[in-house]
Amino acid sequence: MRAIIQRVKKASVKIDNSIHGSIGQGMLILLGIEEADTSDDVEWLSGKITRLRIFDDKSGVMNLPLHDIDGDILLVSQFTLHASIKKGNRPSYIRAARPETAIPLYNLFKTQLEKDSGKAIQTGEFGAHMLVSLVNDGPVTIFIDTKNRE
Repeated sequence: MRAIIQRVKKASVKIDNSIHGSIGQGMLILLGIEEADTSDDVEWLSGKITRLRIFDDKSGVMNLPLHDIDGDILLVSQFTLHASIKKGNRPSYIRAARPETAIPLYNLFKTQLEKDSGKAIQTGEFGAHMLVSLVNDGPVTIFIDTKNRE
């Protein structure tokens, strides 16, 4: 699994000109799932994200996790995070999981995030064409790959 985590002041996702999910301060998570991902990746990534200390404390230092600022999460599926550009200029998405694998893992990840964060998670819609808007705070953008745990 690959995730782009963005610290936001606000974020939303539109589908067919209607707001589908919207948050205030918190995290926008773009999630890419590959065929090799498992429930172990789900648990590890959710725990890592919810414990990330990327929000400012009273001294202006990134020292607080999502829970401490009562922040929200907007989760958006994004298979293009597994794009390969080794050959030519047209990305290949061969590593991205097919829907029959990706949808159950996406739903499991959402459920795990709700458990770990203690909050309802706003989402986009898997496989839909979405318009994502955000106000990145910082900017703070972090990339995590469960196959390269640092």
